[in-house]
Amino acid sequence: MLVGVCEPLGPPHCFIRCIGCSRLIVRFALCQDIGTLQSPGAAPHLLIVDDEATLRGLMAERLAERGFEVVQADSGERALELLEQFAFDIVITDLRLPGMSGAQVQAELAARKVQWPIVILTAHGDVASARNALKAGAIDFIEKPIQEPVLLAALEHGISQQRAIESDAARKADFERRLARLTPREREVLAMIVEGRHNREVAQVLGISPRTVEVYKARVMDKLDVERLPDLIRLTLK
Repeated sequence: MLVGVCEPLGPPHCFIRCIGCSRLIVRFALCQDIGTLQSPGAAPHLLIVDDEATLRGLMAERLAERGFEVVQADSGERALELLEQFAFDIVITDLRLPGMSGAQVQAELAARKVQWPIVILTAHGDVASARNALKAGAIDFIEKPIQEPVLLAALEHGISQQRAIESDAARKADFERRLARLTPREREVLAMIVEGRHNREVAQVLGISPRTVEVYKARVMDKLDVERLPDLIRLTLK
């Protein structure tokens, strides 16, 4: 329980100071309105990992108001349990946690090849910690006390990055599905087209007529759902 009088510090700092316990607590509700974070598709799923219950609860409440689906964890170990149950768009974790640290959570995500963006929070920031976290793939390293605009900017960046990764993965999966529809001969024709060979060259290598090459090329473009040769080449190079 907090003891003492809470003294508002006001915008742009967005914090209150608890006199008597010397703690700074994020005060999202009094921050200047910078608009609801906009993201395409379903509500972004966010995991907050922090052992300070008051701060964690305030962040969760405020971010939920801004459209996030928020799940909370009070330790790195609990976070990993949740990571096995849910898929998240982004993770916020304190650097110093009881037991497993935020850096260890980050390392475990990397070991599991989980590419969710991570924002690291700390009340004990230093250059080495920031450098290590960013080098390990964190999208931002934010010192406490937290300013809402800084946190929201980091989340927006991370979610945009995650959406781009997901979109790219979906495009690749779709291309692989379409590619699987090609026959072995159509694949051979496609490979030589991408190499820049002309119909006569392809025909000579495969022992077929240039007209037959045109037929195969048309089938390839139809199955891959492209209308122009440059689009076909661009698709295979992605």
